[in-house]
Amino acid sequence: MKRKYKVIITIVSLLLVLFVGAGFFAGNYFYNLALNPNTDKSAVLDAPINSIAVNPKEAKEKEESEKWFKETSQDSYVQSFDDLKLHAYTLKNTNETNKWAIVFHGYSSDGSQMAKYAKHFYDTGYNVLIPDARAHGKSEGDYIGMGWHDRLDVVSWINNVTHSDKNSEIILYGISMGGATVMMASGEDLPNNVKAIIEDCGYSSVWDEFSYQLQEIFHLPAFPIMHFSSIVTKVRADYTLGEANTVEQVAKSKTPMLFIHGSNDTFVPSYMLNEVYEAANVPKEKMIVEGAGHGGAESIAGDSYWKTINNFLAKYVE
Repeated sequence: MKRKYKVIITIVSLLLVLFVGAGFFAGNYFYNLALNPNTDKSAVLDAPINSIAVNPKEAKEKEESEKWFKETSQDSYVQSFDDLKLHAYTLKNTNETNKWAIVFHGYSSDGSQMAKYAKHFYDTGYNVLIPDARAHGKSEGDYIGMGWHDRLDVVSWINNVTHSDKNSEIILYGISMGGATVMMASGEDLPNNVKAIIEDCGYSSVWDEFSYQLQEIFHLPAFPIMHFSSIVTKVRADYTLGEANTVEQVAKSKTPMLFIHGSNDTFVPSYMLNEVYEAANVPKEKMIVEGAGHGGAESIAGDSYWKTINNFLAKYVE
């Protein structure tokens, strides 16, 4: 009887070791796939549900704005809370102004890709600052923060602006991961200089977004892969996938917010808009663009996209 008991214990122990070993192997694999900036992201970005179409008109506008961007932008740098050298593009308006738009790009992109958005804010009379997120573009970093540690980088960039312009009126704008970044930053103790926040197609939490992608791309359940991936993320990037919660940060916000999402978004599902919108306890508005996929709200809505933004900002920025 004792021998049979020992055999059962041995088998269970071996199975447990195999389960934990396989779990950490999978967790490390998905960490590298999603958060290691040096690994190929095509498995995620090129997945059918994540494809983003670009129409010829948009491509032409992008080309023109990028030419303007190169001629107008200058490099800026700050030191992050964890001693990274972070880079941003600064575009000082030719018309002297205290208005600043700090614009944040999406996952696996960089600040230069936000030229089209920068030009709209610039033409509306704003100075524009476009940071490269940590581990993106010219910014240092060993991991992708998904907006969580980036939220503190937002505070650093805000302080950088207010240090040079004490009377600055700042608005934050972000798209996709940048949208999640500004929402996560909204829960921090921001100075009164920050007047409004606009997010476009940001996710409700990193856990929810990765769980969704895991199911849609790989047809795998959240348990146990997400749990092992979260442990690996804590070890390698010093945050867990669960703590990077956009909804909880938005609930602490004291800044008016505009939420935008495309109804056909399959990268960050549109139902996440309602989760973050309902969490906000500040003056708020939302814009749902029918037929727009991920990051396509501006392209589909056209002038009404910017009219909605301008009307919202007119309430809070002098």
